[in-house]
Order: sequence, then C-alpha cells, then structure tokens
Amino acid sequence: MKVIVVGGGWAGSGAAIAARNAGAEVTVLERTDMLLGTGLVGGIMRNNGRFTATEEMIALGGNEIFETIDQNCRHRNIEFPGHKHASLYDIALIEPAIRSLLLSKGIEVRLQARVKEVEMDGGKMTAVILSDDEKIAGDVFIDATGSAGPMANCGKYGNGCAMCVLRCPTFGGRVSVVGKAGVQEKQGKKADGTIGAMSGSCKLFKESLSPEIVKMLDESGVAVIPIPEKLRKGEGALAKKACQQYALKEFNENIILLDTGHAKLMSPYYPLEQLHQVPGFENARYEDPYSGGQGNSMRYMALAPRDDALKVEGLDNVFCGGEKAGLLVGHTEAIVTGTLAGHNAVRYLLGRELLVLPETLAVGDAISYVRKAMDTEEGMTKKYTFSGSVYFNRMQELGLYSTDISAIQDRVEKAGLTGVFAGKLA
Repeated sequence: MKVIVVGGGWAGSGAAIAARNAGAEVTVLERTDMLLGTGLVGGIMRNNGRFTATEEMIALGGNEIFETIDQNCRHRNIEFPGHKHASLYDIALIEPAIRSLLLSKGIEVRLQARVKEVEMDGGKMTAVILSDDEKIAGDVFIDATGSAGPMANCGKYGNGCAMCVLRCPTFGGRVSVVGKAGVQEKQGKKADGTIGAMSGSCKLFKESLSPEIVKMLDESGVAVIPIPEKLRKGEGALAKKACQQYALKEFNENIILLDTGHAKLMSPYYPLEQLHQVPGFENARYEDPYSGGQGNSMRYMALAPRDDALKVEGLDNVFCGGEKAGLLVGHTEAIVTGTLAGHNAVRYLLGRELLVLPETLAVGDAISYVRKAMDTEEGMTKKYTFSGSVYFNRMQELGLYSTDISAIQDRVEKAGLTGVFAGKLA
C-alpha cells in the first residue's frame, strides 16, 4: 500500500504518521527545503479549546506528533488576552524534531519535490508529476498543499509578496493536487465579502527589541505593550486576519508579543515606521515576513469539497487535510485533519469503512460543523478554530471544552476509539 502525501506542513506530517502507523508505505513530497510550512514561524499550541483537541488526539492514538511538540516548548501554561493555558514551541527546534520523527518511522521525506501535474484514470489518481518531470505513482493520495499563495494571489488579494516563510519566489508557488485533478475548489472570504484572509502574525528579531521587552519574553513568554492611540492601526486591520480568535480589542490597543524563539507579533502586518515610534520598538526588525510592515501571505484561496472522512468529493482515492480541508485555522487543526486523512487513506485501500469521528468529540464535531458551515454563504466568510471565535464558542456551548485529561480520555473511551490511530490496520 503506497500513500503519497503532497505537502509537508503540519497536516502532511500528521497524515504521513497516521498512514504509516496504519500499515502503509508513505512518501511525503514537500516543495520547499524544510517541513512544517507556516509551522516554521507559528508556535502556539494548547490555547483554549486546542488543549481539549490535543488531549483527544493523544487518547485517540495520534499522540506522537503532539508529544514531540510538547518536548520542544519554550513556555507552557501561559496566558495572554483571550487565551489560557497555551504552550509555545521553539520554532528553531521543531522542524528537525518532526523530520526526525518521520524518518524514524520509515517515512520517505522528499524535499524540494514540487508537484506540478497529476495523472488520472477516470476519477482515480494514479501518479503525480514533479517539476523535473519525475513521475511518482501511488495507490492513494493526500492533498495537504494548504491554501496560501501563490504570489499572484498575494498580489491580487493582499499587499503583494511579503517574502514570507512559504518562499514562493524560490521554490515555486503552491499547486493544488485537487485542483489539478479537475475538482472545483472553494475560496474563503472576509466579512466584507472580499476573497481570502491574511496570515495572522509577524515575527520580530528579539535582539532588535529593548532589553526590558526581551526580559519579559524570556521570563514569562508574553509581553503586552500599550500602543499610543495615534499609532493604533484600527480594528479594520484585524478584520483581515485569518486568525479571528485574535481579533479582540486588546490586540488593537496593545502590541502583544509571544516568545517562540523570535518575538511573535500578533498582527498580520505593522508598518515599520509606525512600529518604531512605540517605546521599546525603536530598532525593531522583521524576521518573517521580511516585508512584514507591508503585509503577509493570503490564505484560504483553494479549499477542497470533502466529506467528514476527509475524502475529496468527485475523486476516488484522494483525501485532504489542513487548510485544504476547509476554513479551519491553526496547527492543531491541521494535525487533526491530516491524521484522520492519513488513517482513512489506508482504510480505503483495505476496503474498510472510513472512520468518521463522532460529534461527541470536539475534533469530530469541528470537522462536521465546518463542512456544513461552508455550504452557506455566511459560513464561507468566517474562520473556525478550537482556540477562539465561532467554533470555540460552540465548544463551550456544547460542553466539549475541557482541561480535565481524565474526562477527555473517558470521552474517547466511550466512543470506542481509544488508540484507534496507533494500531496497524493490515
């Protein structure tokens, strides 16, 4: 059984591990020279409902990737406006740790392997074609290519290429496997109806900040610096963000920094000349994107229609995870969907019934809820995450949010799914 995962971000990594655990041979094709995509500059885990989702996945047997993240955290159990019990992983350490995990499991990881075309036999995908024309055949395929970029989208719908960690000018822009297979994809919208959403944060070199701010970050993981009113960007800037869980007034009135190795600035962009006027930021310099004063990458440009087993509608043997699977925001969300897609890819090959996670679990309810929401015009203007905004509110209303690990484990056990992602299926 040969599973081909296209895209080595958090979703692709989760899919690869799950498919390998289920008994398949797995190849990951990543267009850049590192795994994890936006995870290379992300860093936030376990905040709010993501704690619940993480512990559900651990109980379900999808523990390895989350445990590796936990082992590489700089700060644990921190709070910042609107968010509790967060962990911040070290962005300098996480990629080699995840890459080592994949390799240790016998997963083939191919970097700088950009897919440009697919081969089809009716509704069945038979191979993908790389930029150098090499053909990679497989039995089942997982599209984890994401939804950000390429450069033309950032120019048309954003403020141009901001030279972000996706590095489209160097490695080529995202190519959608599902799109190449002829499936009509969807595009997310902002509340005003315009296409896409801007990535939710920038990164500053800690060394470029005042010693007082650096000390706060090193000691507590968080720095909240009031912004003089004349230098505030206005709440309109927050509406552009993909991460609506951070669209709170506190993020307009303060510069909120998180220590992920660099200083994570919880704004999609902040004009550098303006930032330099804020006390402590006189010498601030962007680490990602390099043009973070002007903008950030545009996301949710290509979403696949799929069912709750994460099988792509209209294709026989293609699954999807991460942002490709819909308007789900965040690393935890990508790992959840990627893991289910990888597991179900093997179930498909074995002719077994595909696994749909029950709505008694937050991870199952989120996958189902977002699919249904995306069938409505209003639903396509919102973003969904375990950590805030629309879906976290739903978690709390349904009683799905919990930090009681024993209770979460019991919930998974009652569903009859303890360890389901850990065992070999064949």
